Amino acid sequence: MEINPFKIDVPQADLDDLADRLARTRFTEELPAGVSGDYGVRVDPIRELVRRWRDDFDWRAVEKRLNDIPQFTTVIDGQTIHFLHVRSAEPDAFPLILTHGWPGSFVEFLDVIGPLTDPAAHGGDPKQAFHVVIPSLPGFAFSGPTTEGGWNRYRTARAWARLMAGLGYDKYGAHGNDAGALVAPELGRVDPDHVTGVHVDQIYSFPSGDPAEFAGMPEDELAELTRLQEFGADKMGYNELQSTQPQNLAHALADSPAGQLAWSYQLFGDGVDPDFVLTNVAIYWFTRTTASSMRFYWEDKHTQEADMPQGPTTVPLALAAFAYDFSGIKRFAHRDHANIVSWTEFGRGGHYPAHEVPELLVGDLRRFFTGTAG
Repeated sequence: MEINPFKIDVPQADLDDLADRLARTRFTEELPAGVSGDYGVRVDPIRELVRRWRDDFDWRAVEKRLNDIPQFTTVIDGQTIHFLHVRSAEPDAFPLILTHGWPGSFVEFLDVIGPLTDPAAHGGDPKQAFHVVIPSLPGFAFSGPTTEGGWNRYRTARAWARLMAGLGYDKYGAHGNDAGALVAPELGRVDPDHVTGVHVDQIYSFPSGDPAEFAGMPEDELAELTRLQEFGADKMGYNELQSTQPQNLAHALADSPAGQLAWSYQLFGDGVDPDFVLTNVAIYWFTRTTASSMRFYWEDKHTQEADMPQGPTTVPLALAAFAYDFSGIKRFAHRDHANIVSWTEFGRGGHYPAHEVPELLVGDLRRFFTGTAG
């Protein structure tokens, strides 16, 4: 497998074009304050983020920070794959591949690279060091756009197995967040001889519709079920659109950075720091991966049953559940996964724990992989 060093270098013409588009943003109208949030993302936070993106956000500084991290590209199954690869100086470091989701990117994991690869410098035990591989999903960021269909979670997992083999890792662990939490268990399924354990922030196991599944459900599971139902009723529009006809919206988003920002913001929300939001959205904008990233949902929904692996996963699985995110319902998770060996619940953190509470995620990764699966 040919591996090539990679540096981010956005053309100045693209930066100038972005500044011009942001300056000419035509914002939507909305109903009076106090009710507009019921209809979706409000205008005020988008207006402020557009102003910040135009006037204060320094892409070249972000680019420099990103380029300080070793990055590479390779071609797997006909698709360019971009990835960060940071090897620890510790001789017994354990390889770990981390997978992001939508509307995030590899940027989600920047704050955990140092603690994972160099624990001694971050108050940890050198014996708990990791070699870290952080790929961009096919069709996302510098792994895109995709040039053919079929890049669902299963094909991605097979590509990740080839990537880790090509890097020379015989035994390794996998972590995933959001869409990455779909890919990581499949990686354990397709490469069980090499994956020693899978760690995720969500387990997407849902009710089948059989009323018997709800018998005797304890309060904590009922609370998670309620959270799931509320999210499904109010905030799943993005999933429905992206898994049915994503190209319809992609035409608008590819032409409007403010539109791309607002569409992404529905899953970032007010609690995530603005430069994290803008960094992720800017990467989608500059790489022109609006449509291809959305297609991941379509490909996943339209996977033929014959192409889906059958039976529960058996590689040891760990869940880190963070307070302000839907993480999973135990009875359904155990129904679908045969070997859940760790279920840790934290009193803080949201949907982007590697960025929001990196110390909690790093601690759980260390505990699981060095004490259970490493």
